[in-house]
Amino acid sequence: MNTYRIGNISIADFRLFLADQGCVEVASGNTGHEKWTKEGLVRPVVFQTHIDPIPEFIVRNNLRNLGLTANDFRDWLKRRSTKKRTRK
Repeated sequence: MNTYRIGNISIADFRLFLADQGCVEVASGNTGHEKWTKEGLVRPVVFQTHIDPIPEFIVRNNLRNLGLTANDFRDWLKRRSTKKRTRK
């Protein structure tokens, strides 16, 4: 059973993931959306900030924009949870 689902990801966790991927937040005013970009992306990563957790289809679309797969994201979640457990 896979406990690392890409659905129900909190905004805070997704922000950490984007930062780990080398993305930076683009100032877009008070729009209710966040835009993140990095060099080489065709379009920015965008998600709504008033919907938490982020819906799975939004995460999948943004992974596609980054050129990553759902397995890449799951691997990141596993590494992150391992780091959390070793710190305690």
